[in-house]
Amino acid sequence: MSLPAILGGTPLRPQGPPAWPSADPEILDVLQQAGREGWWGKYQAGKCDQLEAWLRDYHQVEHVLLCGSGNYAVELGLRALKIGPRDEVILADYDYPGNFLSIHAVGATPVLVDVDSRSWNLSIDAVRTAIGPATKAIVASHIHGGRVPMRALMELARERGLQVVEDAAQATGAIIDGRRAGTWGDVGVLSFGGSKLLSAGRGGALLTNNAGLAQQARNHLTRAGNIVCPLSELQAALLLPQCQKLDDRNALRWANVKLLCEALADVPGVRPFVQADEPDLPAFFKLGFQLDESAFGLSRERVVKALRAEGYAMDEGFAAAHTARSPKRYRRGASLAEAERAHAGCVQLHHPILLEPTVWVRDLALAWRQIHNHAELLAGLGE
Repeated sequence: MSLPAILGGTPLRPQGPPAWPSADPEILDVLQQAGREGWWGKYQAGKCDQLEAWLRDYHQVEHVLLCGSGNYAVELGLRALKIGPRDEVILADYDYPGNFLSIHAVGATPVLVDVDSRSWNLSIDAVRTAIGPATKAIVASHIHGGRVPMRALMELARERGLQVVEDAAQATGAIIDGRRAGTWGDVGVLSFGGSKLLSAGRGGALLTNNAGLAQQARNHLTRAGNIVCPLSELQAALLLPQCQKLDDRNALRWANVKLLCEALADVPGVRPFVQADEPDLPAFFKLGFQLDESAFGLSRERVVKALRAEGYAMDEGFAAAHTARSPKRYRRGASLAEAERAHAGCVQLHHPILLEPTVWVRDLALAWRQIHNHAELLAGLGE
């Protein structure tokens, strides 16, 4: 087996990671049309209306509100649910850091709970044990290709009188228990950030079937007739052709992830957040891997450096919130053992490579294998 690139071997992907967003001709057509027709800078040109209509139909929801970011959409959802000071909101300890800050933005207190050992996404059992007298809501995020079991979560929330913000920023188009991600919660959230599956550089959306919640969100979003955190008409127009490709691209990503799962099945110490036999359709903004350093034989830092040297866009995962925030700023649930494992052991792959030909996915599995086989030599680098 060849030497890893970090040890002087030839990189498996010398051209490096693929660019994102990709150079779609439809995007160029939109930009040229906007320039010719002059609607690119208008307050209203009908493009946001078209995007809202597509999102309503695709997700089978009654109400869609566009806004300037997915991060703001989480805050907007909490405000629509009338979450505020003295309220508590349950949140996975291992999660996108902006969600912790969105809870603080409305004056509420995050309650940090553990994640599921198989997916490192929010644990239903941990939610159940953390509910207290001040708990009013749950933020449930689908991250790194994993998915929160929303049917079970909503049953628990209804039983305990709680409301749910379902953050599907990393899972646009995914199917969970037979329904689109973002449609289970009282409100759902999408993101159109520059690295997301649907990209407009920035942007987000709030989804709901509740007319009252939609009106509450609209009230917060609008001041003196202006949208305070808007998505522009040009951004909406750039998203529309991407929407038409979303399902096909998600299916291709999933096919390549299944191939990767199978190719890595016998490599010790590395396990994707999802398994190849899962029944529903996941979506992959990032593909997460659970790394057990002792079983793999190498530190996460060295693994990430070695995979990046091969030309793959690999990074460490999030920091668990309890490791980065003052204890005065949250209430801690029970054990956070799995979140601590995620904090120390998550490795994530950016999604564009999953749209590439199969050979590059197979080479990624080969890269993991080569690095594992040379782990002892790699561990001694710099010592």
